[in-house]
Amino acid sequence: MKNLKDIKAFLFDLDGVLIDSESEYTKIWNAIEQQFPTGIDNFPIVIKGTTLEDILSTYFMDKETRKKVEKELYRLEKAMKYTYSPGARQLLLNLKEKNIPVALVTSSNSDKMKHLYNDIPEFSSFFDAIIVGEMVEHSKPNPEGYLKAAALLGINPEECVVVEDSLQGIKAGRNSGATVIGIAGTLPEEVLRPEADVLFNNIQELADYAAASL
Repeated sequence: MKNLKDIKAFLFDLDGVLIDSESEYTKIWNAIEQQFPTGIDNFPIVIKGTTLEDILSTYFMDKETRKKVEKELYRLEKAMKYTYSPGARQLLLNLKEKNIPVALVTSSNSDKMKHLYNDIPEFSSFFDAIIVGEMVEHSKPNPEGYLKAAALLGINPEECVVVEDSLQGIKAGRNSGATVIGIAGTLPEEVLRPEADVLFNNIQELADYAAASL
């Protein structure tokens, strides 16, 4: 991996990276899978990193079923409480203090982000650009979101680092031309290692590394 001092911007995924929500989403999508079976093994893992629009159009072909799935998802999401992943706030503060541009690239939609901002009011202040699901035409592993984020920051993707925990997200980062840091946890490191430039076990490890390296 490039020396972090040579990196001009950080582009972050949200769930399972900055926000400790993946275990909750696994429960939510398992519950939805029980009510509206797709027959897809490990469904919550398969859809990780893709937009809700893509999930609904790909796995729930019937329009009425799609409406019911979306309604149930929103109902279950409302009960969630969003919190930082351990080390995430420390890392974001460090980057802000060092005046390093930071962008968020998430498949989450605006409704979910409003919920997140209510739970963590300061969250959006850490980012110089935020890309949400409605702002892209193509889900990860397509690099569109990361390319848009880099463009908004005015920095070449090759000079950025992408931080991701999903296989689709890591591939999106690689497809953008950025250096990719994989965060193990949602998926085991042996799944992520072939695609990521470097792996950390969690965001706290990356935060500690960045604190010593930047």
